[in-house]
This record gives sequence, structure tokens and C-alpha cells, in this order.
Amino acid sequence: MRIIATLLLLCLVTSCGWLTSKEEKTRELVQRELLEIDFNEVDNYPLFENCDETLTKTGQRECFERELLSNCTRILEQYEFVLEETADKTVLVDFMIDQDGKVSVLNIEKDMAIDDQMPEFDQLITQGLEDLPPLAPALKRGIPVKAKFRIPIVLKSK
Repeated sequence: MRIIATLLLLCLVTSCGWLTSKEEKTRELVQRELLEIDFNEVDNYPLFENCDETLTKTGQRECFERELLSNCTRILEQYEFVLEETADKTVLVDFMIDQDGKVSVLNIEKDMAIDDQMPEFDQLITQGLEDLPPLAPALKRGIPVKAKFRIPIVLKSK
């Protein structure tokens, strides 16, 4: 009789997990998954057409940066900027690539002297970034997401 009572007690103790609803188990699983996701990092960087999507994350980042730099350099080389001061100036450009791969400039941080001497600078940078070759968007868990980037542009006087 003791064996049956012990088995019955053991069944009651272990069956508590069986009474939990599927909805509650799903909710717990989703909460655990959300805690593990790093929302500040993408799984795949935005890619230009000639970047290989099978590269590692580091390789994708390097290809993205290399292509972005070459395109920005090509755009800026079309113009001759003249600064009266001889000091080097750094311009910080914040931009976003949306879920469709479209680029939009969010902010351009620069010295006031650049604004005074080259009032068309912001427009050229904005137009240049928006006219980049087609991009595949960044991915997070296989889903296209917005990604924000900052690039420094160093203006050196000759």
C-alpha cells in the first residue's frame, strides 16, 4: 500500500508541469528568446550587389565598408572643396538604411566653418548617399531591418 501511495504522490508532484497551458509555455519561451536577442547588432550587414552574402559577418562588414568608402570617395572626388583654414576637419554623417535598402541621411555633424565656406556640402553628401548603388538591407534573424551607421569624412587642406 505504501508503494502505491508513494507512486501516487510522485505522479502528483511531476504532473504540475503537465497542467501548465500551452499558451503559458509559449509565453515563457518567447520571453527567454527576447532576452537572448541583441537588438543593437544585426546578423547580416547591408550588402552591395558585388558583396557575397555567404561571407562571415566580419567579411560582410568589411565589404560593406569598402564599397561604401569607394562610392563616397567617387562622389566627393567630383567636386573641389576649398577651405580657407589649413586645419583638417572631420565631418560625421549619420545615415540609415531601411528595410528596403534605401538610404536616408539623419544628421551631418560638422564645424560651422564648413557651413560658411561650403553651404552646398550637406546637399552633396545627402544626394551622394541616397544615390548609392542598390543595397540589400541588414538582416536580424532573417528579417530585413533598419540599420543606422556613422561615417567620418576627413577634409584635409593642401
